[in-house]
Amino acid sequence: MAVIKIGLTGGIGSGKSTVSDILREKGMEIIDADDIARNVIEKYPVIIDKIKSIFGERFIDDSGKLKRKEFGDYIFSCKYERIKYENIIMPFIKREILDSIDKLEKNNERICIVDGATLIENRFYKHLDLILLVWVNRSVQICRVKKRDKLTELQIIHRINSQMSLEEKKKYADFILDNSDTLEETKRQLEEIFNKINMKL
Repeated sequence: MAVIKIGLTGGIGSGKSTVSDILREKGMEIIDADDIARNVIEKYPVIIDKIKSIFGERFIDDSGKLKRKEFGDYIFSCKYERIKYENIIMPFIKREILDSIDKLEKNNERICIVDGATLIENRFYKHLDLILLVWVNRSVQICRVKKRDKLTELQIIHRINSQMSLEEKKKYADFILDNSDTLEETKRQLEEIFNKINMKL
């Protein structure tokens, strides 16, 4: 029986990782696109080579590793540079996610969660059965990122604006979880959503 593939997505500061952690605690299999993105850079040296040739050597340190913070600040400040980077890395990430899904199917898992901020932008949602969007209002989003990442408000707004807006993502979502409130409220909504998913299955 095919595993049910649920895409978990959101935006910077929407609390997607918190929701992912709750689902992991419940014993669900999580495929984390951020973890995979970090791993593919180590696994496929061609990615660093392409970053060097397209963006220059200033983002690579003396040991040949990517300077993640500097590079992140750069690509998030310019949408077109971020798209160039995603065109390099996304084929590798997609391949690894699909391989992970295949392994879970072979293990007869019933449900898996694919956790990724850009599942919709990169059209990966077409490989999934359902999309769960973790939504927050803009002021909560800015406040959370400021607290977590110690970025300036301008840097945060650049990062928010570099992604598809949460309002636009709503159009693709099967379920929307409003994560602007307390952790207890998030857990309550999540339980409600998964009760509906089980009914749908």
